[in-house]
Amino acid sequence: MGIVQKDAFRTMLISYLGIVLGYVNKGVLFLIIFTTEQIGLVNLIISLGTLFAQFANLGTIYTTWKFLPFLKNKERKHHGFLPLILLIVTIGILVFTLLTLIFRPQIETMYLEHSAMFVSYYYWFLPIGISYVIFLVLEMYLRSFYKNIIPVFAYEIVLRLAVTISLILYYFDFISFDMFVILHSLLYLIPTVILLFYLYKLGELNLNPSSINISKRFRNILIQFSAFNYINTLGVVLVGSMDVIMIAQMIGLEATGVYTTVIFLTSALQVPYKSIIRVSSPLVADYWKFREFGKMQDLYQKVSAVGLVIGLGLFCGIWNNIDFLFSFLKPEFQAGIWVFFFLMMGRLIDMYFGINGSIFTTSKKYRYDILFTIFLIVTVFVLNLIFIPKWGIAGAAISTSIALIIYNVGRILFVWFAFRIHPFHKNQLYVILLGLISLMTGWIINTYFLFDPISNFFVQSFLVVIIFFLPIYVFKLEPETIGYFHKGTNFLLSKFRKKR
Repeated sequence: MGIVQKDAFRTMLISYLGIVLGYVNKGVLFLIIFTTEQIGLVNLIISLGTLFAQFANLGTIYTTWKFLPFLKNKERKHHGFLPLILLIVTIGILVFTLLTLIFRPQIETMYLEHSAMFVSYYYWFLPIGISYVIFLVLEMYLRSFYKNIIPVFAYEIVLRLAVTISLILYYFDFISFDMFVILHSLLYLIPTVILLFYLYKLGELNLNPSSINISKRFRNILIQFSAFNYINTLGVVLVGSMDVIMIAQMIGLEATGVYTTVIFLTSALQVPYKSIIRVSSPLVADYWKFREFGKMQDLYQKVSAVGLVIGLGLFCGIWNNIDFLFSFLKPEFQAGIWVFFFLMMGRLIDMYFGINGSIFTTSKKYRYDILFTIFLIVTVFVLNLIFIPKWGIAGAAISTSIALIIYNVGRILFVWFAFRIHPFHKNQLYVILLGLISLMTGWIINTYFLFDPISNFFVQSFLVVIIFFLPIYVFKLEPETIGYFHKGTNFLLSKFRKKR
């Protein structure tokens, strides 16, 4: 876990800085500058762009994960793997751009009643989608070489700073809202250009199709694997986008603005998990290559333990202070409190169950994952149809949470029966118990003790540290998390000493 701890901690720091910038943008500037309807419009365009990227990648993301370790050979330009993948993605971009143009009338009809404003900006999810799909391919390619820092920095820091600048330009009337939407969509080109330049500096930017030298048999395996995992990739993104798209269609852009803002707030709790997954996933592919099940089991448990401690601890800290934190938002955002709760239930299970997806999709059993993904898509869609009319945006959050929990439980059971590996150990029960005690204590404080809001915030935060984090540290319940803490503090102290 040495390389995982080192890179994951660095990417986590960059990601948290990105979260801060993102909060300045979406949690402050968006709320000050835009109406709730405008927030919903911008976030709907982002969601559609993300969905376009997942359709257009044609399953190449997981293919890079699984097969590049077998083809690495710098002298032979890795057998032309990069130009082959980019060629496939280019075909995907052309096909789905054409479909976007052909089915525009039908798509616009879906939004005319509740989200008519979107119709005027229909095409501007395309630049986001095209830029993002190329970024995803290049990012995954770099991940396979354990180059994680620059992609995270480009997307989390540079892009968000560029968005901040565009928001300031709009606020001071240098550009209109129409120009902001256009500029915002084009900004997604920046991280992609940075990765292209980075690959060039590394000597890894091979765009020559004539360098493709992969045997016909192996190429067929690549295409077959891509086809199966294409649906799996879509499933994960559809769960993240379907609720936003259906809320805009069934309720309106204002509700979409509230829901997408809460989604952004939940993303802060997932940063450690995503940082670890980003670094761990290529290791899983390498372990499959050499059939190192012992190392895979060890990695599985450690990633799960870290995800549980950090995710549950942060959730306790935020949920115990949820009324105080939402008091800074506009009144209409109060409806988002229970959206946050239900979304986080699903996200916590996702974090706790760790790298089961990486193990599944890079194994020889990857074909079976398509069944879980189809189930996930159908479940979210059907439950949204039932719950959104009944409970509004909270209904969408409940649908997503239920589907994610069942999906992850099914996956983890399959991994256990197929490979006899799992992420659990008994200390995790103590961690969950400490989380429940922390939440119960927070409820008692909020119900029976009348502190002023600021004092209550500090009391609640202090209690989460004392009740949850301190016992884990003192009794060494999760050594891997403690190792992250020590490495993080040592890293920060070393930087501080250098400055002195």
